[in-house]
Amino acid sequence: MALGQSLQQKLLQKLSPQQIQLMKLLQVPTANLEERIKEELEENPALEHSEEDHDDQFDEAKDEFDSSDEEDFEAEGSQDEYENVDISEYVSDDDGEIADYKMRDDNYPEVDDNKVVPYKIETSFHEHLQDQLLMLKLDDQQKKIAEQIIGSIDDDGYLRRETAAIVDDLAFRQNIESNEQEVETVIHLIQQFDPSGVAARNLQECLLLQLQRHKKEKREVEMAIDVLSMYFDEFTKKHYDKIQRGLNLTDDQLKEVINQIIRLNPKPGGNHGDLNKAESYVVPDFFIFNNGGKLELTLNSKNAPDLRISEGYRDMLREYDKGSKKDKRQKEAVIFIKQKIDAAKWFIDAIKQRQHTLTSVMETIMEYQREFFMTGDETVLRPMILKDIAERTMLDISTVSRVANSKFVQTEFGTYRLKFFFSESLSTDSGEEVSTREVKKILSDLIEAESKKKPLSDEKLTELLQERGYNIARRTVAKYREQLNIPVARLRKEL
Repeated sequence: MALGQSLQQKLLQKLSPQQIQLMKLLQVPTANLEERIKEELEENPALEHSEEDHDDQFDEAKDEFDSSDEEDFEAEGSQDEYENVDISEYVSDDDGEIADYKMRDDNYPEVDDNKVVPYKIETSFHEHLQDQLLMLKLDDQQKKIAEQIIGSIDDDGYLRRETAAIVDDLAFRQNIESNEQEVETVIHLIQQFDPSGVAARNLQECLLLQLQRHKKEKREVEMAIDVLSMYFDEFTKKHYDKIQRGLNLTDDQLKEVINQIIRLNPKPGGNHGDLNKAESYVVPDFFIFNNGGKLELTLNSKNAPDLRISEGYRDMLREYDKGSKKDKRQKEAVIFIKQKIDAAKWFIDAIKQRQHTLTSVMETIMEYQREFFMTGDETVLRPMILKDIAERTMLDISTVSRVANSKFVQTEFGTYRLKFFFSESLSTDSGEEVSTREVKKILSDLIEAESKKKPLSDEKLTELLQERGYNIARRTVAKYREQLNIPVARLRKEL
């Protein structure tokens, strides 16, 4: 076999750590931003809050950081070399103390109680499971196994780590010898915890765990268990005819089975997970008001914290820069201080960039969907995809996606996720493009107004939509109906 060499040229784009952090910061919802800022304040003593305007102080600190002396310091010692140096004699406790975090209120109105839509969760999901663990009579080994299992459950409530892997975790991390059978026994105990369906390994097991708790209550529950046990794939693909034939179910029985299953929770940890804090209190990121026919956009005040470079750190930097000769310890301290000031400076910049990006994206969406924000009528929503907003804001599509997927806007018609306003297009007889959301709304209205004794078939719904000028196929109507979680006509029929 011949070996050869070749020269290839590739163009790669690599993000810097700062850019990656900015992207992560952009994705943080308003409800979680305060916690993120507190973490930064705790980690970086050169960053602090201020009730005064910090722009001049920020610029001054920036100039000091760009001092030419830095090159001399770095010539004699690298950052890594001084990573663990003790500089306690150069930084006093008072200088490094972090004041309590406070939001600024000069440019943005505070959010009052009417602007929050809360459903409060007192404890986190994993704390909720730990509390229930105390009710079980377990020996020390079983308790440690249970704690390891609970720690392996993700925020949706699933245990996606293999049993063998949990056995290995116990051995390597806690020096506990166990086996798969012992771990499985404890898993089954935890699966009896609330919320129902917790610690399942997959969706099928999750739904079955929920049904098992009620199988003695109704015959329909037992039939639902049979469906999920024997025809799970068919159910997920909505092959109801095959299920009906296989289990010899009547139309009414199949309808009741479907109703039993769709009431189950596919994400039992969804209302508790630490990552869902933004949804524990649905805090709008934006507010849009109609002021006499003029739309006004306001960014939630919690997005505009008043941060500045620590006065103490800036004073220390001045003192060190005054000295003509600096020994090694002083140079180490200066490098440390400048690193912290640089990190604080970047974080303040990142917060400002976040504000600018959020406002830019929301303003563009507001103008694009102006008619909806004026009327609240979903049928007037224009077709809009991420690319439309990216082109108008000159931002990357991925940036627009991060904003749209995690932010809320409150209007006089309700509070919406930004991604609600994005949809594909469909053409009419006149060649006009309309939003698929508009078609779904009309489809939903038609079904809601139908006679329940003679519900409309997909074919009839297609005809009615085509009569209104929408070029749509029957299979597309069926797809939209399924996306709206509306069953077929025969299952909507009332006797």
